[in-house]
Amino acid sequence: MTPAYSIIIPAYNESGRIRPTLDEVLRYSEQQGWNVEIIVVDDGSRDDTTAIIREYNMRHPQIRLIDNPENHGKGFSVRAGMLDARGDLCLFTDADLSSPMTEAQHLFDAIAEGADIAIGSRWLRTELQTERQPLYRQLFGRIFNLVLRVILGLNFADTQCGFKAFRRDAARRVFPLQRIERWGFDPEILFLARKMGLVVKEVPVVWAHSEGTRLHPFRDGLRMFGDVVRIRWNSISGAYNSEAMTSPGKL
Repeated sequence: MTPAYSIIIPAYNESGRIRPTLDEVLRYSEQQGWNVEIIVVDDGSRDDTTAIIREYNMRHPQIRLIDNPENHGKGFSVRAGMLDARGDLCLFTDADLSSPMTEAQHLFDAIAEGADIAIGSRWLRTELQTERQPLYRQLFGRIFNLVLRVILGLNFADTQCGFKAFRRDAARRVFPLQRIERWGFDPEILFLARKMGLVVKEVPVVWAHSEGTRLHPFRDGLRMFGDVVRIRWNSISGAYNSEAMTSPGKL
């Protein structure tokens, strides 16, 4: 039976966290009575992440594995999961569940109210942050947000929260045009959504900082700023021009 919901989890060397994450997604999905598929995209892990996912699949067939032979990046993995998803509503979440699954319904409600895409936000209601990022990460995030407003015209409080939901047809329009494969993919998909005239709703969510994050503020920050310039250049040069900009995706 075709699932109503697809939960996509990008994973890289997550053997220490993937079990409790899958347990929680399974528990909450069952509690809500969702007809769900859970797609874990392993991005070339060197630990036993894939073995753990296969173990879970034997007991829970709604869990599926997409196994990238090599590490490509979070954006690559999210795109692979979204384009493989069969659910009417498709949500991707970080493997550490920084935003708990209980927040997913807020995104789905926003879509039910007319949005094509609903994005979790840590900054619309800062009191919902149960554990704040270190100050230097907060500063980097605010500077990056300003750059996105100036260069790409993205007037969102938070583009980088790893908790976003899409109507399936919206995902099938946006993700085939995605070019950025690492951390800078979030602003790209939001930029593409705006060019397509899709409705994006920003939703405040509960969120907690995880010490296991692999984002290096300086190294990856430079790459992300480069990605912003690349997105603008792609737009100017016509790299994003496609029938997908004006016509619904085929399901």
